[in-house]
Amino acid sequence: MEPTREIRNRLKELCNSQKLAVVSTQAGGQPYASLVAFVASDDLRSIFFVTARTTRKFANLKKDPRVAVLINSSTNEEADFHDAVSITATGTAEEIKDLEKDKVLTRYLAKHPYLEDFVYSPSCAVIEVTTQSYYMVQNFQKVMELHLDR
Repeated sequence: MEPTREIRNRLKELCNSQKLAVVSTQAGGQPYASLVAFVASDDLRSIFFVTARTTRKFANLKKDPRVAVLINSSTNEEADFHDAVSITATGTAEEIKDLEKDKVLTRYLAKHPYLEDFVYSPSCAVIEVTTQSYYMVQNFQKVMELHLDR
């Protein structure tokens, strides 16, 4: 299998199997990490999450939309040192609204139905991370990269 197809398949597999990711934002040069429930688009060009507009991550995104998103398969077991896979997606984030928001929430709630009350709260925002690059690490040393063309 060609490397690009292999990494795309692994990325899709990991994005579909994991429910949580860590989103890293920054403000004034200080990084800040937050745990979020997420869903990725089929083409891997977008990662979506929902957050309250009162959060630090939302305030940081408004100041600087550049983000990194970490998704991994670890289970906090010794085997993770050999078996876990982690991906870091880098890109820019922005709030989405209207018709696009409804499409995303349908997909998001298919993966996270228990968050329905949260996502429809008027204080919440649906965030799209437009991904530019993915970095996948396996076995703590095998690194593969995928850079998306726009």
